Amino acid sequence: MKPRTRARSIALQVLYETDLSTHPPGDVLQTRLEEIELTADLAEFARSIIFGVLPLRRDLDHMIEKYAPEWPLDQIAAIDRNILRIACWEFAISRETPVKVAINEAVELAKLYGSESTARFVNGVLGTLVEHQDEILKLLKDRVSQGTNMES
Repeated sequence: MKPRTRARSIALQVLYETDLSTHPPGDVLQTRLEEIELTADLAEFARSIIFGVLPLRRDLDHMIEKYAPEWPLDQIAAIDRNILRIACWEFAISRETPVKVAINEAVELAKLYGSESTARFVNGVLGTLVEHQDEILKLLKDRVSQGTNMES
């Protein structure tokens, strides 16, 4: 697994666990980093994904529902939902990752952690969302600038 893919994998694991529990994300991340060694820059990359996505979860979910209504969010597996959130955050909010790379990385995570059809599903949803990335950024810009600290 490529180093940044490994960092995304850790971010996905943390987001998945915090989605299904009340565990503090900072604690979950620390546990993952004790189990899987990452360089300081990769650990920071994982942290930026986690704490970039967390305060925007509802907003990202709303964007996914708005632009991909044929896939109701309550029917999407938690792991798939978090893969979509990460990729959407990366290409529409962070914008440090090229769109094609964000989608390819999401598809790789889907192959690793999802069901047999997850990779195809993730690719399809993200293809729809990419068409609206500027609008997504515009809608979420106020939320991003407010930036809630959720590292507890």
